[in-house]
Amino acid sequence: MTQELLEALDKLCGQVVAVVGDLMVDHFIWGDVSRISPEAPVPVVEVHRESLRLGGAANVADNLFCLGLRPLLCGLLGPDASGQWLREELRRRGLPDQGLIPDDRPTTVKTRVVAQGQHVVRFDKERRDPAPLKAVKSILRIIEESLEAIRLIIVSDYAKGTVTAPLMEGLKNLAKSRDIPLLVDPKVDNADLYRGAWLITPNRAEAEALTGHRIRHRQDLVAVVERLRGRLNIPVVLVTLGAEGMALFEGDRPPFFIPALAREIYDVTGAGDTVMAALAAGLTAGLSLSQAAVLANHAAAVVVGKIGTAAITKEELRQQLAEGRSC
Repeated sequence: MTQELLEALDKLCGQVVAVVGDLMVDHFIWGDVSRISPEAPVPVVEVHRESLRLGGAANVADNLFCLGLRPLLCGLLGPDASGQWLREELRRRGLPDQGLIPDDRPTTVKTRVVAQGQHVVRFDKERRDPAPLKAVKSILRIIEESLEAIRLIIVSDYAKGTVTAPLMEGLKNLAKSRDIPLLVDPKVDNADLYRGAWLITPNRAEAEALTGHRIRHRQDLVAVVERLRGRLNIPVVLVTLGAEGMALFEGDRPPFFIPALAREIYDVTGAGDTVMAALAAGLTAGLSLSQAAVLANHAAAVVVGKIGTAAITKEELRQQLAEGRSC
């Protein structure tokens, strides 16, 4: 299978994939801890540097772009310095920004303090109220105008307000009109909005929360996914299981279990974004679902070896595959 995956990477050359969802800025404060504060039992972080990175749906788009695809990124952008940075960073990296819809909410910023490679604390600056209908219509219009070129539609939902019932209904109708696969990276609170999508990628905790059942063994996982598919009428489910890899459930086929490949895990921040992007890339290149899931598993193995939000490049993924660590 490795040769087929390598050949698929060569087929990624500017195909359009729409990404709709919550735009974020990931702010990292890097430092060291050498003592405890005398004022309270908390560590004192000596800050060495700070960095900003594309987060949320913007990270999905960045991963797609680095793999050779052309993402059409759509979401809400606040009238603040963080929103301005996000737009400028997209332009600097060569990603299109016509799908960024101005909104009066602040741009979501996740600030992580990292000391000696370990996350110390995270601060979230956000507003979660639903996107106004005018903004939703603008997003749908942009998608519709490019529908003829779009190969896949990805919904990257972080439950920050962009993904609403009107947006999902509009996306499902547009996808159905051109037989375009609709893939969703879900959040539990919005579960019923995804009903009728083609594929969903919950992690273990999300799958448990969506069904109200714990996953202890493979039999539990199979039962949970059956419940999930029945509830949401979604034919394909890819569950990410951390150190246990992934499990693909496709129609009536037996579950396809994919063992984890990561040798060292430094940071899982944004790993789900990379999984979704690599899965979409594989499908766009003509791989089967199982092959695309294996490709996504390889991509995850690379990105969790990096610290902080990161995108995977085609060269990194090619090297990972060439080293022969296949499932």
